[in-house]
Amino acid sequence: MADDDRDTVRKDFGEAVNMSASELEKWLKTDESQSVGQKSGDSGESTGHESGRRIVELLHKKKGDLVDDDYAHMRKVHGYVQRHLAQEPAKEDVETSKWRYSLMNWGHDPLKKK
Repeated sequence: MADDDRDTVRKDFGEAVNMSASELEKWLKTDESQSVGQKSGDSGESTGHESGRRIVELLHKKKGDLVDDDYAHMRKVHGYVQRHLAQEPAKEDVETSKWRYSLMNWGHDPLKKK
């Protein structure tokens, strides 16, 4: 992957993920976090929850330590957040919605101020 592409992926990932590593780690330990998403494999963990753990790892990595697989996941996160944001439910339901909880598993809190 060309350096320009990597820079674009990192920028897009940074825009999609608006939670810090510590915020996301804390969130992933909650019952709400574990209550949403499609379960994958034998672990019973949802795809989004698993992705959240991977995002925490990515947020802790230095730019020079990122490999192609990391960039692929960063691209996947950006795509998921963009698609999911387009499905926003009625405003009164957002704070405790499965929609918000799912987005937060992917590192994006739609209620967090920019």
